[in-house]
Amino acid sequence: MTNFTNFADLASFIAASRDNDDASRNYGAAFIEHSEMAKLSIVEAPEALDMPDPEQVRAAVDMMMQTMFDVLRDTRMEAYAADLVWGFANSFHVVAKRIEGREDDAAKALGELARHYDPSEIYATELEDTQLLCQTLQGCREAMECMRDHAAEVYRVETGKPFSPVKGSRVSSALSASMIDARDYLAGRARTRREQFAPDGPVVIFSGGQVWEDHDLLYKGLDRIKTRIPEMILATTAQAKGCDAIAHAWAAARGVKVIQFRLDRSQGNRAAFVRNDRLVNLKPVEAVICEGSGIQMNLAQKLRQAGVPLHVVNLAHQRTAKRA
Repeated sequence: MTNFTNFADLASFIAASRDNDDASRNYGAAFIEHSEMAKLSIVEAPEALDMPDPEQVRAAVDMMMQTMFDVLRDTRMEAYAADLVWGFANSFHVVAKRIEGREDDAAKALGELARHYDPSEIYATELEDTQLLCQTLQGCREAMECMRDHAAEVYRVETGKPFSPVKGSRVSSALSASMIDARDYLAGRARTRREQFAPDGPVVIFSGGQVWEDHDLLYKGLDRIKTRIPEMILATTAQAKGCDAIAHAWAAARGVKVIQFRLDRSQGNRAAFVRNDRLVNLKPVEAVICEGSGIQMNLAQKLRQAGVPLHVVNLAHQRTAKRA
């Protein structure tokens, strides 16, 4: 038996025994040091702080998530393991969103500085410090999001369900060199965030009722669509159980981006129909509607009127499939 005197040695051992090239690449890309110096708040001076070792962090997240499932498995507490581990993954998400809020504030301050050029040395120092703050927070957010995504994947593998947080969406010659860097940085960041929050690709709509048992039937149908449309983005009606939940699990397993259209309660009784209109306005290339309520019937009717290729899956189809 191997004895360890510190976590770093234990983490290195675990990372080596659970070799995962994809996870290692993700952590290696996320835990990048953009600068030798780091600045974590507007009032603190820059410091020489390193990022944590990505392999040790990967091992720590893996241990935290997997151990809770392992120790509760085959006991009367097993039913609660998923809820506990969901909470772990959600804590990474909450902290990442908090960092993102500070990053956005820093980016706004950087934008204001970039728009009001001043040739003084004080201005140049403030500009560089603000850019360093923005870069440091971006790096911390990306690292936290990497940890969240790793935790979410462990949750998905163990439960068969994708992790879904409660809130939020699992991105001139007259100027000095530092001014140009600031504008380049802001432009690059804007492109990244637009892609994260407004992904570009053909949209496939999916909606269905909250009672459904035949996962395999839906998986095979969605697989056929993805074979024809590899870059598809799935837009769903975001219900937590039934057909939509199955579609979310499929998307998580296949690495497909999902846009969740939740009900806008401010619309009152019209909320579901307003949501249907918003889905159709995405100009989808294809749609799958599983038998459910009048909401699904309304959406199917609007999709037909818009000329969208439509697959309708009835409850009887799953029963026929099971008998076969």
